[in-house]
Amino acid sequence: MDLMKKIWEDAKSDVKRIVLPEGDEERTLKASEDIKKEGLAEVILVGNLKSIEEKAKNIGVNLEGIEIIDPENSSKTEEYVNAFYELRKNKGMTIEKANKIVRDPLYYGTMMVKLGDADGMVSGAVHTTGDLLRPGLQIIKTLPGVSVVSSFFIMLVPNCEYGEDGMLFFSDCAVNPNPTAEQLASIAIATAETAKNLCKIDPKVAMLSFSSMGSADHELVEKVRRATEIAKELRPDLDIDGELQLDAAIVDKVAKQKAPNSKVAGKANVLIFPDLQAGNIGYKLVQRFARAEAIGPVCQGFAKPINDLSRGCSPEDIVNVVALTAVQAQSGSK
Repeated sequence: MDLMKKIWEDAKSDVKRIVLPEGDEERTLKASEDIKKEGLAEVILVGNLKSIEEKAKNIGVNLEGIEIIDPENSSKTEEYVNAFYELRKNKGMTIEKANKIVRDPLYYGTMMVKLGDADGMVSGAVHTTGDLLRPGLQIIKTLPGVSVVSSFFIMLVPNCEYGEDGMLFFSDCAVNPNPTAEQLASIAIATAETAKNLCKIDPKVAMLSFSSMGSADHELVEKVRRATEIAKELRPDLDIDGELQLDAAIVDKVAKQKAPNSKVAGKANVLIFPDLQAGNIGYKLVQRFARAEAIGPVCQGFAKPINDLSRGCSPEDIVNVVALTAVQAQSGSK
């Protein structure tokens, strides 16, 4: 499949500045060299200068042309501290606390994105999703009209007839443990928009459940039904339907039996899972059993792009997420 090739080409067409706050992490350093070599982004590493340079030397990474910023001696640190204080002073923030917090590379990198000194940020090789989301929600905040930050995976399944020739969007698989009906509707709309903007596909969004169009009654099913209604009310221009079992969502023959009047059933290329347990288990099952490539998790809903990595990521994974982040930044700047 040529999806990542296309995303790489898009990233190169309008090079963005992407900050990597885990500057002395081995996989991050290796990825940085490759990103620079391929021209996918202008990389900015944040962290202790001596530690970054020593680690790069030890593993044979060339840092030529890669900017390194040490919060302890950067000329921008005071500006970021004051800006962070202003953002959070109504929450009890003091200048003293802000001065300590902003020197953390994750917070420093997030402030760079907030103030336009970087176009996006990628982290998560050693930090948790919560570590990334905390400064993101405090500093970047969500897009106007978006109530919740969520995540998606692009699943590329080899030799597969389902979705968009084996490409499907899975959401939310990394952020929201138990979204409300309103949040689930917001996640569905955001993922449909992402599928259109990032991969240029016509999204067919299935709201997944263990029931198809009333075949079962339960409070969990009712949440998905309500989410579907809300999403349709908010965005009648999008093809969103549910509740649908997975087979009814992607298999045309099953769809004709279980949901014959649906425009989405049997054709879905965007799958919205009812909660994080289902989403996380679902993408990992497909990744392992179908030997699918799972690109992500990629965040959506932030006012500016900041993205998470799996702590088990490879340097290649980091390169790909940086390219995706750069393309997201392009969309935001148009």
